[in-house]
Amino acid sequence: MSLSLIAKSISASPTLALNEKAQILRQKGEPVINFSVGEPRSRAPLDSILAAVQILNSGEVRYTPPDGIPDLKKAIIRYTEEFYDRKVEPENIIVSGGAKQAIMVALQSILNPQEEVLYPAPYWVSYPEMAKLCGGIGVPVPPEDGAFYPRIQDIERKVGSYTKAIIINSPNNPSGAVYSEEFIADIVDFCERRDLYLIMDDIYHRLIFDGRKPINPWMYAKKKDENSKMIIINGVSKQYAMTGFRIGWAVANKKLIEAMTNIQSHQSGGPSVVLQRAAVGALNGIQSSVENLRATLENNRNVMVDLLRSMEGAKVFVPDGTFYCFVDFSAYEKSSHKLSQLLVDKVMVLTVPGVEFGMEGFIRLSFAGSMKEIQEGVERIKWAIDPNAPNELYIGDRKLVRDWL
Repeated sequence: MSLSLIAKSISASPTLALNEKAQILRQKGEPVINFSVGEPRSRAPLDSILAAVQILNSGEVRYTPPDGIPDLKKAIIRYTEEFYDRKVEPENIIVSGGAKQAIMVALQSILNPQEEVLYPAPYWVSYPEMAKLCGGIGVPVPPEDGAFYPRIQDIERKVGSYTKAIIINSPNNPSGAVYSEEFIADIVDFCERRDLYLIMDDIYHRLIFDGRKPINPWMYAKKKDENSKMIIINGVSKQYAMTGFRIGWAVANKKLIEAMTNIQSHQSGGPSVVLQRAAVGALNGIQSSVENLRATLENNRNVMVDLLRSMEGAKVFVPDGTFYCFVDFSAYEKSSHKLSQLLVDKVMVLTVPGVEFGMEGFIRLSFAGSMKEIQEGVERIKWAIDPNAPNELYIGDRKLVRDWL
């Protein structure tokens, strides 16, 4: 079969593939624990469900404008003013099928073949593939000090004549690191001075812990007019636990939004009116669900971190936000793919290999599940790889004997 060069170069999303594998194992009745999924377990807000039901009951489920329905744009305008202290107009906004599509359409609008987009490592698994889909080149920027917090000097060293854009994802997937206010101020200033696009992937920005507040990159911008090259990405998937609704958005200058809209109009058209109405309900409705989810995740984080710290060989970074722990297990196994496969095969725990995020030897563990899953999942991991753990383990009525250490 003849495939395009781009098709041959793109691999499947490892996180989505693992989630599918978990569903298949569950359908077979296997007691799988899925630490790979980037998905809160809480229900979508009632206001979002009622809004979706209302439009379904009306029977008026029609095409939508390619850049989003007016009511959702109004809700995003209010949201942007509240959290970014920025007044924008409907022409500054595009609604897409999730934050992922918003980023993809933005990159298609700004990247030429062989131009580069930079992003700190560890990074979300889709950034490199998105750059490839545009004919561009993704350039990871690992901090020289080995920490999860990037430094402006690390970015400066990687920027060259082909650099077109920088993506900043804070709180970060997979590490959970919330980048410092000083770094955000520096990167905004740097991109303005170098005339680079700055894509702020803020999809987790209210799911932060320990009393931290979301950092507003817009407050550091000197270019606050239509010449700004800052692009704010957000959506309802994470903070409202509405992953399956697939509604995200971008806020940027009008010329760029127009180009993004033109592309999206041919790719997919406007997102479903039912799902957009649900997003309106979430943004305009009672907001207590966001804080409830955030508090639950912070408690889950504390439990997972304490359990992981009982493993002498595990180097545990305490995440500042999101719902992920990114743990260095290299003392047990250098290859994150081998370790991840071992955990699936031996104890039916699904994790994401760190190499997919640009960091070998690490494993990403989601703490978005139940407390029981967190406790049992970490117990299984410890039993599978820690020589100091007991030699036997029960999973339900099934007795396992460890014979590979």
